[in-house]
Amino acid sequence: MNLALWIAAGLLAAVLLGSTSKMFVRREKIASFGRAAEWVLDFSPGALRAIGTLEILAAAGLILPAALDIAPVLVPVTATCVAALFTGAAIMRLRRGERATIAADLIYLAVAVFVAWGRFGPESFAG
Repeated sequence: MNLALWIAAGLLAAVLLGSTSKMFVRREKIASFGRAAEWVLDFSPGALRAIGTLEILAAAGLILPAALDIAPVLVPVTATCVAALFTGAAIMRLRRGERATIAADLIYLAVAVFVAWGRFGPESFAG
């Protein structure tokens, strides 16, 4: 179970880091990638930078506290916050009528909930 939680946290961190391009690429360029990327036009450049910053912090919070053994309780707390982030993403897609592209958000949400559950519960870093 511990290994599965590390893998899940690592994959989630990789997804979060991979999606930070919104901080550096103009939103019009991102929107030109297709219907699934047009959501960026609903957000200001500042909001996109804020979301990207939160994603970078989340990726670090899923791995570093446990790897460095500094406040490892931050891992399940971060996973809970990531679950909230992907809940918001799923809601945004539903509001935009993008039901076909919501599957990935729901999968990432499930992975975040799994990490939070596992690290708060059976494979806690406490003790």
